[in-house]
Amino acid sequence: MRELVYIEIPTPNTAAVRSWLQTAWVPEKGEKIITPEGLRLRMPQNLSPVTFISDPSEDQLPSELSVFVWSVQRTTYLKVFRWGDRAFPNEKQILQRLIAELRVQFPHNYPEPPEIGNQSIFAALAPYYPLTVKFFQKFPQGEYDLTRAYWWEKRWRAGVRNPQQPQQVIFKLGTEQPSTPTYDLIYIGGALGVIHAAVMAQLGYKVLLIERLPFGRMNREWNISRAELQSLINLGLFTAVECESLIAREYKDGFNKFFDGNNPNHLRSSVLHTPTVLNVALDAEKLLRMCGEKLQAAGGEIWDETEFLNAAIADTHLTVKVKHLSTHEAEATGRLLVDAMGTASPIAWQLNGGRAFDSVCPTVGAVISGGFGPEVWDAHYGDVLNSHGDISRGRQLIWELFPGAGDDIAIYLFHYHQVNATNPGSLLEMYEDFFTILPEYRRCDMDQLVWKKATFGYIPGHFSTSSRDRTVAFDRLIAIGDAASLQSPLVFTGFGSLIRNLERLTTLVDTALKHDLLKFHHLNQIRAYQSNVAVTWLFSKGMMVPTGRFLPPQRINSMLNTFFGLLTDEPLEVADTFIKDRVDWLTFNRLALKAARKNPSQVLWIWDLAGTKDLWQWLGNYLNFGLAAVISALLGSWFPRLLRQIQPWLEPRYPALWLKLLAYNYELTAGLGRSYHINQRVKRENPQASSQIEVRS
Repeated sequence: MRELVYIEIPTPNTAAVRSWLQTAWVPEKGEKIITPEGLRLRMPQNLSPVTFISDPSEDQLPSELSVFVWSVQRTTYLKVFRWGDRAFPNEKQILQRLIAELRVQFPHNYPEPPEIGNQSIFAALAPYYPLTVKFFQKFPQGEYDLTRAYWWEKRWRAGVRNPQQPQQVIFKLGTEQPSTPTYDLIYIGGALGVIHAAVMAQLGYKVLLIERLPFGRMNREWNISRAELQSLINLGLFTAVECESLIAREYKDGFNKFFDGNNPNHLRSSVLHTPTVLNVALDAEKLLRMCGEKLQAAGGEIWDETEFLNAAIADTHLTVKVKHLSTHEAEATGRLLVDAMGTASPIAWQLNGGRAFDSVCPTVGAVISGGFGPEVWDAHYGDVLNSHGDISRGRQLIWELFPGAGDDIAIYLFHYHQVNATNPGSLLEMYEDFFTILPEYRRCDMDQLVWKKATFGYIPGHFSTSSRDRTVAFDRLIAIGDAASLQSPLVFTGFGSLIRNLERLTTLVDTALKHDLLKFHHLNQIRAYQSNVAVTWLFSKGMMVPTGRFLPPQRINSMLNTFFGLLTDEPLEVADTFIKDRVDWLTFNRLALKAARKNPSQVLWIWDLAGTKDLWQWLGNYLNFGLAAVISALLGSWFPRLLRQIQPWLEPRYPALWLKLLAYNYELTAGLGRSYHINQRVKRENPQASSQIEVRS
């Protein structure tokens, strides 16, 4: 038998596809014979029984087509096989017409979330997302969490569809009378925001944190490695003992495996082991609480259940207007506003207009605290990246699984997605997928699982053409975390990127505040841009199905298996550095050339997905990466030492130049993924005092 067609039909209603094939489809040639999962198509002369012999000749083999469908990942797949060596009469035309008619009958569909009105969230969504409603009712705070997910999706859609006219929340005021602001720093967003806020408060700054939710609640768990967690100790935020108390579980190994059942042999790969990637599960809510306690102990304040309304920027200060959800509006004045609101940030949308984000990972999941059989999963191991099927309804779905404290397991389902007004990406659709296909991924009885917590969000990405092409600042305003699109191309989220660059951001913000360098052109230098990450965005681009396109279902898994297959042949530290954003120029080129030799078609596939414009953009990224690597090689051995030597003379006389040189030094180290350490000593009783900064690669 020979496979002739393999396509994905973007509907969960496999029965409707099968019924259409069996009753409505009229082929040009042949007679349909109904089968349980589809049909057989054969010519009338083949209706008599076939006598099988041990060595049949070509003339004795029947020429027949077998068409069948099946369901996995809440979508439908179809294959056509030919039985026999001879082509079926009009075979090519029949199959082309079949595919064309299927595309018309079952097109892509991008459902809109229903309006809630006066109903409860459960009553409103039950007709559309029955499993989502059923299992959210099992969460301790399911109604609140589902309302939150619905709100996030509605807000995300509104931002995507109205990028040219975003809500104005930042206003520039004219010259006003000098004012003494109450706070040095005002943070909007209490998840990633509180980590940086606590560090800055311990440096002696007066800090206010504003959080829309009850402080300490998280929509997602966090995983990291010990080496990355060390930066929290380096900055003095936590002691080593305190960091240990934040670790819910540390597992032995992490697995990376993509489905390859429909790939040719040379595009299949073994399991990639990454024992030091995301292998430390943190107690995220405890981390937030401890940061909040340290923030308050250092004199900072937290206003939770308080929504940001707008900010007015004056020459000498800024004024933030907020509304406490249960009482009244209030104002606070400060020197610098830090946007840590993530993907829903109206500030990020206003600053970047139509290009706030280039990609997004709609992510859903849950923390499950029991119900899996002991044979299903060993809690000493994690799934870093895993797919159990091909493209599903225009998305390559990917799983993550991380053991937590006790019997807890955090499981996530996500996909890489191009920001598109027609198809913004849906959390509700993803949750219905999650609750439907979880037993396909890991054997389980869904009704026996103990549902502890819902986890969800939109994780943004920005394909940078240079270190300055995204606006992350305004006068007296700077964005961090997901609001600044700090995303890795494979293992994403702003948490990991923020922690890796926390020392860099802290030192630069501290320098800007000490010298009152708070204009746009100063603050826009403070960013966690990495040229080695910018050049690898093509990997995430290659995992996105363009809206409205139909690709060979196995295409993305083929590309992923090509590259991860290379990493399985490399020493463990190569995969570790690549996934942790520390790949260097030589290693990147070596791996790219190996991938091209292994799968020459991959270049054409990525071209097809990315388009000529994005490939030219990537070429610019690649040249920037190479140039930065050359400059770093030439300056890296002496430039940091020179900065340390001239700092006592240069910083007090020319602070703006010092900030620029310091930011440039980070581009040559952290911007290329090189390890670095900063010893920063600031007298907390005098935050305006000069700090001693050491940077070494």
